[in-house]
Amino acid sequence: MNIKPIRTKTDYKHALARVEALWNAKPHSPQEDELEVLYILIEAYEREHYPIAPPDPIEAIKFRLDQLGLKNSDLVQYLGLKSRVSEILSGKRKLTVAMMKKIHHGLGVSAESLLSQ
Repeated sequence: MNIKPIRTKTDYKHALARVEALWNAKPHSPQEDELEVLYILIEAYEREHYPIAPPDPIEAIKFRLDQLGLKNSDLVQYLGLKSRVSEILSGKRKLTVAMMKKIHHGLGVSAESLLSQ
């Protein structure tokens, strides 16, 4: 195992190629250990060089509703009036912190996504 930090795009490409070569490593083998270490290094490199922004809060809410098989009207219990739900989903009104907390705890939408408005 000859592992070194990933500092450049070339290092990154070599690490990805090595992961591909090790992909079917046997469990509890030195190759699997190498694969695990490379995964950690690649993940750190990608986090720094290719960050992924959280989704738009409204899109995150709509996505979660779809996942749970809920309708927009099911947001009334978290946001208040039906007209308020419509205003928020159309972008005419911002979410308040209290609404974000209710949606986070009630629907499981990530706080990071909700706070990114």
